[in-house]
Amino acid sequence: MISYTSRYINIVSSLIAILIFILLTKSNIIFNKIDFTPHSISNILKKNPILVELKTNNINKETKEENNNKQNNYSIINTKDKKEDTKEIKWKLKIPKISLEAEISEGTSKEVMNKYIGHFEETSKKSGNIGLAAHNRGYNVNYFEQLKLLKKDDEIIYKFYDFEKIYKVQKNIIIKETDWTYLENTEENKITLITCIENEPEYRRCIQAIEK
Repeated sequence: MISYTSRYINIVSSLIAILIFILLTKSNIIFNKIDFTPHSISNILKKNPILVELKTNNINKETKEENNNKQNNYSIINTKDKKEDTKEIKWKLKIPKISLEAEISEGTSKEVMNKYIGHFEETSKKSGNIGLAAHNRGYNVNYFEQLKLLKKDDEIIYKFYDFEKIYKVQKNIIIKETDWTYLENTEENKITLITCIENEPEYRRCIQAIEK
């Protein structure tokens, strides 16, 4: 039977104490690396929600800015459309009988008559004889397509800015392509409309109306 002396017990106790001390020291080193204080745990738990919130705010901010930009762009486009819709035509011709209402522009070139009723530059814009021309078929716009339907006393309304007159048709005739006498200036207030004749390039249709 082994007999344990006091000296032996003291040595063993000392070794055990040293071993426990070493283990505790290593444990403290490990635990010191990880902060398990209530404050640190709270920070860890709060960190992700804060990041998420910041990202969410950024997304919301970007989305809001994008929506504002879209709204501003829409407002600009919408305002532009309204301005175009409310644009007042200063120079125009209106013939109720054939449901015609169109803008007039200076000159009788192809470029002008592809968009507007053309005004013969040699003729008046107000008093005397006002001469206008337009296509009747085969072009982008054919404002005088139905002139052949006009009869005596049908109304033609002419507007040049604040100047406006109503004329009554007196003539609807066919003239030679080279006949310019109907565009000559007169003391009587008239309006003369000229257009082509289908399949007859040597002739023109001439509508002449006198102020009502």
